[in-house]
Amino acid sequence: MTKLRFRAAFDFYRTHINRSDFFQLLKEHNLKTSGSVPSITWELFGSILTGRMGKGGYGADLEGIEIKSAIAGSSFEYQYHLNTGLDKLKEDQVVDHFFCSYSADYQSFQVFYTDGKSLTPFFSKWIPEYIKNYRKADDPKALEASERRQRFRRSIPFGWVSKNGQLVMEVADGMLVFPAK
Repeated sequence: MTKLRFRAAFDFYRTHINRSDFFQLLKEHNLKTSGSVPSITWELFGSILTGRMGKGGYGADLEGIEIKSAIAGSSFEYQYHLNTGLDKLKEDQVVDHFFCSYSADYQSFQVFYTDGKSLTPFFSKWIPEYIKNYRKADDPKALEASERRQRFRRSIPFGWVSKNGQLVMEVADGMLVFPAK
């Protein structure tokens, strides 16, 4: 695993993720806070934490790293597209994965790490399902049009991540608690 830059990532969190003034405005206007931090912000957080740059184009978010984020206790969703999904499923088996699990108010979050090899049972199971989803309409094994999905989506449960992943960073009540300062 890459040497992680906790201080820089925490500083980014305090400035760009935990935006108390913005969240207060949302609350005053009866709008929800959860979901107000887009996935690209978590990808930038992951880039700062790992020191890896974005890849651009299709595939893993960063060079050799996939970043996932979800509200605490929720599963982490993976999406695969028609033309690039099979290659992405194969790539996901070899890149590292960082999972960011955050509280609804963004005051607390945990980051877990696992390598792609540990996730291979998920991805291997999804490959035949992906192929079935995108079979050509004239293929006798093709799904009915109503069952076929534009994007093939599957999830890794939070329970699996928290049990099998390595906790690499934790913030509680807006304070960095792991690793200790």
